[in-house]
Amino acid sequence: MSRAVIEPGPQRLSGTIVAQPSKNYTTRWLLAAALADGRSIVRNAATSDDARALISALRRLGAGIRILNPEADAWDIEVEGVAGRPRVIGEGPVDVGNAGAVLRLLLGVGALTQQVTFSTQYHDSLGRRPNDELLAALAALGCSVESRGGCLPVTLRGGNLRGGRIEVSGARSSQFISSLLFLAPLIGEPLEIVVADRLVSRAPVQQTLEVLARAGVVVEAATDLMRFAAKPGRYAPGEYQVNGDWPGSAAILAAAAVTGSTISMTGLIEDNQGERAAARVLREMGARIELEPPSPACPAGRVTIEGRPLQAVDFDGDTATDAVLALEGAACFARGRSRFHNVANLRIKECDRISEPLRELKKVGVVCGEGRETGDPDPDAIWIEGRPDGYDGGVEVDGCGDHRVIMLETIVGLGSRRGLVISGAEAVAKSYPAFFRHLLALGARISLDRSDHGDAG
Repeated sequence: MSRAVIEPGPQRLSGTIVAQPSKNYTTRWLLAAALADGRSIVRNAATSDDARALISALRRLGAGIRILNPEADAWDIEVEGVAGRPRVIGEGPVDVGNAGAVLRLLLGVGALTQQVTFSTQYHDSLGRRPNDELLAALAALGCSVESRGGCLPVTLRGGNLRGGRIEVSGARSSQFISSLLFLAPLIGEPLEIVVADRLVSRAPVQQTLEVLARAGVVVEAATDLMRFAAKPGRYAPGEYQVNGDWPGSAAILAAAAVTGSTISMTGLIEDNQGERAAARVLREMGARIELEPPSPACPAGRVTIEGRPLQAVDFDGDTATDAVLALEGAACFARGRSRFHNVANLRIKECDRISEPLRELKKVGVVCGEGRETGDPDPDAIWIEGRPDGYDGGVEVDGCGDHRVIMLETIVGLGSRRGLVISGAEAVAKSYPAFFRHLLALGARISLDRSDHGDAG
């Protein structure tokens, strides 16, 4: 297990970095390219652990994938698609690493094969995440399903699917709907997908619809994203550009906000990533933020933040799920009590992202808790009583095997007088391999102990 040792602060950051590629868009563009009939290029793709897991799995499902610049921080990837007919290459299960979105999206694709088993070595993380709703929908389409109570390993026997109308719950994860949308045009019959109850994390579904449209797939979506009608079709090959990643960038921006720093990030644009709301929330909290759209002077666009004294915020976390923990980091230094609500689905991520990060924050001295402890109408709400004068720190916290938790702890560490030590820091590579390297480029003082696990950043 590697450690990140954040030196005493509060530290100051300065400079400009290029935002890492979007994890969600990388996943969707690569999957669309792999399902296409012909050759595609996906440019500026993420190099994260999740992206590597997806590439490995897509190769097992028959796609030809070649990374054109394997030493770069962002990959250009050539993909020879399977023309909508995936088949398992080689023996044994398809390993999806610790990537929940990769698993869920590939479960839909897997229903097109004669037989496939998906597995993971991360039994205490992804191995515990439920997929019941999606598996029930696949069974309704004619796929035979075997699982361990809705969890991995999952075996699918498909290939003879039928269209029609199916209902699926979106209350636990929007990834179930995205999975069915990627599958829908390849069934060979029209398919109507109805969200039976409510839909959390709508932004990733909008990203899926954007990618499908660019790939030539026809899907009619209700404005409230509660009903979809997909026609039979084929994925067209193309050349696709991955946008910058707002979720990971939210952590860098929050770090600047709590340390009173001024930094810029290029490559971030207004797109369908809900986590772009992090810039608005940090502005509401008191930071000065400028968003410069792409222009001849700055083709990639630019976000500049100047950290100033912060005020507490009340935020509906469902609109930007993967930025909640970064914003919690800012809330730790804000005047007043911040509240993050509508975030129950954070409990079924790489760790319980409600209880476990709060436990670690309390080690630093942060006054925080859950709604159930205070009689909040939302028992899963997160509240944080901020301390503008910061924390002593000087303790060791656990990264909980979760990239978002490590980013949160880093934000707090950079603003602490005696710094912080984060154990298990290598897990940040799941979504943001360059996280610590980017902070070092901005002037952060962080020592990385790589003795047991390669490069933590």
